[in-house]
Amino acid sequence: MNWHAIGAIYRFEMARTLRTPLQSVVSPVLSTSLYFVVFGAAIGSRMQEIDGVAYGAFIVPGLIMLTLLTQSIANASFAIYFPKFTGTIYEILSAPVAWWEVVLGYVGAAATKSVIIGLIILLTATFFVPLRIEHPLWMLLFLVLTAATFSLFGFIIGIWADGFEKLQVIPLLVVTPLAFLGGSFYSIEMLPSPWQAIALFNPVVYLISGFRWSFFGIADVGVGVSLGMTLVFLAICIAVTGWIFRTGYRLKN
Repeated sequence: MNWHAIGAIYRFEMARTLRTPLQSVVSPVLSTSLYFVVFGAAIGSRMQEIDGVAYGAFIVPGLIMLTLLTQSIANASFAIYFPKFTGTIYEILSAPVAWWEVVLGYVGAAATKSVIIGLIILLTATFFVPLRIEHPLWMLLFLVLTAATFSLFGFIIGIWADGFEKLQVIPLLVVTPLAFLGGSFYSIEMLPSPWQAIALFNPVVYLISGFRWSFFGIADVGVGVSLGMTLVFLAICIAVTGWIFRTGYRLKN
């Protein structure tokens, strides 16, 4: 394992975040805080509790997960697309570095940024709503696994994209709607019977459900199922990434 190469890529990507703190950290935290103000304080005070949890607190795991998904994809997709755009990708491909070492450097940095943002949002939420975490280790596990999985998914999007506009297509038109419809602001048990079954085909439901369970001990689906679905998606992303590097799919254009 070439730890020097992994560390070089990782440090470069983390340094890029430090150069743009307003865009990388402040902006997502501020936008999520507005959700807390509007839904948690203004609307939440007029809504009943859900499974014994105040509505303002109930939406915190969903909002963190929503930000985690979008930021993981954005960070990783831009990180690998920009070297393609500038042509520096050839330096990486010609270096004596295995493909998984390149992926570890880029995806590790993107996941680290997302986890940090998620923890900052979690800390910020405590200023708006009363919050408890019943299973902190599980919370961290879901946080890290989700960040790593969707950072790898974003890495794939960055390789697939052949223009800056395509970097936003899947996050805006697919991932964000799935997150909103995946129980970020409600429990799927509140839906009519046919829609409850339909919602189970949304993979984000399992991520939000498992993450919410780690906070309040309540879930729309079993925590084991949530963990299993996350690991399956991670395995699929790893397999696709390996295929990309073996075939050279869109790595050089």
